[in-house]
Parts: sequence; structure tokens; C-alpha cells
Amino acid sequence: MTDTPADDLKPSFRSDVTVELVKHTASDADVLFAARVSTVGEQSLEELGKDPERSKGLINYLMRDRHGSPFEHNSMTFLISAPIFVFREFMRHRVGWSYNEESGRYRELEPVFYVPDASRKLVQEGRPGKYRFVEGTQGQQELVGRVMEDSYRQAYEAYQEMLAAGVAREVARSVLPVGLFSSMYATCNARSLMHFLGLRTQHELAKVPSFPQREIEMVGELMEAEWARLMPLTHAAFNANGRVAP
Repeated sequence: MTDTPADDLKPSFRSDVTVELVKHTASDADVLFAARVSTVGEQSLEELGKDPERSKGLINYLMRDRHGSPFEHNSMTFLISAPIFVFREFMRHRVGWSYNEESGRYRELEPVFYVPDASRKLVQEGRPGKYRFVEGTQGQQELVGRVMEDSYRQAYEAYQEMLAAGVAREVARSVLPVGLFSSMYATCNARSLMHFLGLRTQHELAKVPSFPQREIEMVGELMEAEWARLMPLTHAAFNANGRVAP
């Protein structure tokens, strides 16, 4: 990706995130052949087309009794666009994940910034461990939008001023906020994705409650939709067994 002339770079604001499944080798069959090798050895691939109900039952058994390794024999790569603060939370998930993010050292960063829309709950009530978020007032929503946009514009002007003076990109980027959008490739398997979803989404079927920040939950929901399409039996077993990674 080439740098864009500075005159064309005007700050823009968005409240969504995007997730694109760019490649995969992931299906329920990957779980089945990995599990069945335990009992039928190298003939396990021949079992994939036999008795769909038995296959469904095997996946549910593996999920219920937490035999996790068969869920690792697959791969999904996502292209994710989200605010930097989302990625800093995301990268706490290290086992079974690989990441490559765009670099502010090697390219000029584009002025796309996160501003929450009216659906984002703004007010925190209670104390850590027992707090909840509630709707903000119209005045608070207007304040958040105005202050964020003004702050983003000032930060990006400072960034551009330093670049124009010949300051290196890796130094000038220091003034940019974590609300700046970035992009990354994230590769995982079904087991590592299930662990992520168990922590980063709220769901009525979850045995263990989770309280994720809404913005990373938005990413998780989009990733889950893609995974559910690829591995419907595994996804259904995940939900049926309390959304706990095996």
C-alpha cells in the first residue's frame, strides 16, 4: 500500500469494525478425522462420509468432555480493521494465534478514527468486578463525538506537521491516539477461536459469564459468524456445552 499525498488526507470517523475471512482450511471433517485416528488409525479419512448423526455425536462428545486437540487441525485467517485499542486487547490471546499488523514505521498512517454511535453504552456504574454500563444521555453522546473528533484532528495535524518537517514516521506516530484504525491478519484454529469467544463475547448460553469491552465483542461476533458457516456442527456443540473451549 502506497502513501497518500498529505493534501488528500482528511480525518474520517467510523463506529463499525470489519472482519473478512481471507482464507481457510476449516470444516467439521477436520475434527472428525483427527479424533477417529485414535481408534482406526490411517483409515480415519474413510470414515468421514459415514453416519452423519454419529459424526455429530462424536463432535458433541469431544466438546462436552473437553478433548480439545481434534479442534486444532484447521486454520482460519481473518483480515480485521478496528481501533488500535481493540488490537491491544486482542493480542493478549497468544496460544493458537498468529498476527501481522500494519506498521506505522513503514507507511504513513491514514486518518480514520473510531467514534462510537448512539448504541454504545457510555456510563459505567458500580465498582470493578461488579459494574455495568448504561445508556448515556444525548448530551453525553454529543460530548463524546465532539471531543473525540476535535482531539483526533489535533493529533493528526501534529503528526502531519512532524512528517512535513522530515521527522521519521516511527517518531511522529507517537502523537496518534489508540482510537486510530489499524488493520491486521489474525490466524487461528477453532479451539483458539472458541477460547477467544468465551472471553470476548456475552451470550445467553455461556456457562461462565464474560464482560468484554463492546468494541472487541463486535469483532468477535463477526468472526463467529464466519466460523459458524464453516464448521456448523462444531459451533452448535460449542453453544450446547456452555461456550467453554475444550
